[in-house]
Amino acid sequence: MKVGFIGTGVMGSSMASHIQGELFVYNRTKKKAQGLIDQGATWCDSPKIVAQSSDIVITMLGYPDDVYETYLGEESLIKGAKPGQIFIDCTTSSPELADEIYEAFKEKDISVLDAPVSGGDVGAKNGTLSIMVGGDEAAYEKVLPILEMFGQKIQYFGKAGSGQHTKMANQIAIASGMIGVAESLYYAKSAGLDVERVLETISQGAAGSWSLSNLAPRMLKGDYQPGFYTHHFLKDMGIALMEAEKMGIQLPGLALAYQIYDDLSDELKNSTGTHIIYQSYQE
Repeated sequence: MKVGFIGTGVMGSSMASHIQGELFVYNRTKKKAQGLIDQGATWCDSPKIVAQSSDIVITMLGYPDDVYETYLGEESLIKGAKPGQIFIDCTTSSPELADEIYEAFKEKDISVLDAPVSGGDVGAKNGTLSIMVGGDEAAYEKVLPILEMFGQKIQYFGKAGSGQHTKMANQIAIASGMIGVAESLYYAKSAGLDVERVLETISQGAAGSWSLSNLAPRMLKGDYQPGFYTHHFLKDMGIALMEAEKMGIQLPGLALAYQIYDDLSDELKNSTGTHIIYQSYQE
């Protein structure tokens, strides 16, 4: 199986490292793909060439604009795509864009799945990501063995865009939950408690969550290295808020989380992980 992978950042490079088979890679900055190239992956000079070289192509990008350009722009995937291929976009992006890309490729007898992931850098490294999939079910069944190389909990949700809507639900839960984790630690510290012992205790009870177990320890150490960049989280929350507006629903918890993160400096947004929210309370 010849597999193409585009987007070899924090998440993408780890995801691609689990793929067994002949691997073709592209990234806007070649240096970020060097580790995969050193391990035997073949470098391609454009998304178009990745499509021409591969049977299945996986993308893990930053923003909806990046997704559009990679799939439909100049030297894009659609320029090199062939009937019968399957493309899998693991970027967290717009449900509307997922549907637009799906329809454009469908006209050429090509399947595109929107398959955003959750689990952060730890899940990507361990191959234990949760993957939420939208698009044609037959295509999903064909590529499931590939998804299982870097995912543990993989679920098909329906038509194109369904994977992205599911990821929005995931990000909404994380956004409000992250506020709870930061405020819990801040409260414990302000009360003069041994915060590490508090964390050890409450993470085993009803308050337990992935963020509490994996990100709270980093908060206490002042380690804000990104497993998932804050500016990407802001992008996701912004998409969710726009989708909620289209649905005519109110999400006050999400709106508050978005505001707290948006108030951070540009430097922090672009260089730190989402658990940086704890620093907002410290200040």
